[in-house]
Amino acid sequence: MKNVLSYIIAGIIGGCTFFGIQQFTTENTQVQNSTPDATYTSNHAIGNASSAPFDFVTASQKATKAVVQIAAAESEVVANERRQQNPGMDLFNFDFGDLFGGDMFGQNFFGPRKGNGSGVLISADGYIVTNNHVVGFADELKVTLENGKEYNAKKIGTDPSSDLAVIKIEGSGFDHLSFADSDNVKVGQWVLAIGNPFNYLASTVTAGIVSALGRDLDIIKNNQGKTIEDFIQTDAAVNPGNSGGALVDVDGNLIGINTAIATPTGVFAGYSFAIPSNLARTITRDIIENGDIERANLGIAGYDVDEELAQQEGLKVTQGIYVAEVMPGSGAQFSGILPGDVVVELDGKSVKNFEDIRDQMRFSKVGDTVKLKILRNGSYETIAVKIRKTI
Repeated sequence: MKNVLSYIIAGIIGGCTFFGIQQFTTENTQVQNSTPDATYTSNHAIGNASSAPFDFVTASQKATKAVVQIAAAESEVVANERRQQNPGMDLFNFDFGDLFGGDMFGQNFFGPRKGNGSGVLISADGYIVTNNHVVGFADELKVTLENGKEYNAKKIGTDPSSDLAVIKIEGSGFDHLSFADSDNVKVGQWVLAIGNPFNYLASTVTAGIVSALGRDLDIIKNNQGKTIEDFIQTDAAVNPGNSGGALVDVDGNLIGINTAIATPTGVFAGYSFAIPSNLARTITRDIIENGDIERANLGIAGYDVDEELAQQEGLKVTQGIYVAEVMPGSGAQFSGILPGDVVVELDGKSVKNFEDIRDQMRFSKVGDTVKLKILRNGSYETIAVKIRKTI
């Protein structure tokens, strides 16, 4: 009897325990199951374009209307003049690839040159900014708008040192973009690249982020030896034909002109480079006002002054540029700069080394005048130097 009673009591206790465990498990199962439902709902909402923090539709619609396709060609007359100026040298001087890798195949080395690229309308009356390597060689230019309309264009001017150029089509009321402030561009922000890759993928939009700022890669080809590079680096896909196209932010503001890619193959390999809009704005304004820009230097060569040089030459300054040579025919020679002078200021700004002169004169061109403060025989004087084309 005692054994039977024990079994009954044990059964009651076991049943209660099982019921309690079942209730606890059921409650926890309900809490856990609610989480996937909530996650699914949340993810579904994020995936809906209307609920996203931004999309690229508005920026794309705005920018593609202002990006044009450019067909550039060298007439037979210009080709003949080039051949006469460089007899027998065409093959050796031929540029086997523009900054996007180019395409040398199918080109006639000794005939008129041709090329294609992109450009950005920057005014309602038809001014277009593009790359010098797209149009610099050409005297026949045809522009096709996003809507398919074609126009003949004329070249306003070029600046080989920055690889920028301006061309113009006749008309009014063109959709266009205004230069935004590229100083506000940040690493990591989303950007769009718009252009015409491979000459047949018209009005192509790609997206990426800003990977780096202020890239100076020494990739602009300029026979004057002076270049201005301050690229915005992105991972937005661009290819041959994108040269001169637009780099815009998510609001469609023009923050750069696509110019180059880093590539071992001639096509996109992960990184592209654009000229910042602030730099492009300054140079295009100058081109529109003055035509072709020819950069020039002061025409001096020398050494950065340090304590050792100052002691050796008996100078009373320990920084500046010691002039060792003045180039014949340069602005420095015509203005009276002499070997032994020490340049300590340029246009009122301190000069510590040649980098300072290069940075301060990066936009200087033939015809400009700069003021140099120099130390000569222990005394300071200021000399105005008019920049000349160096012989």
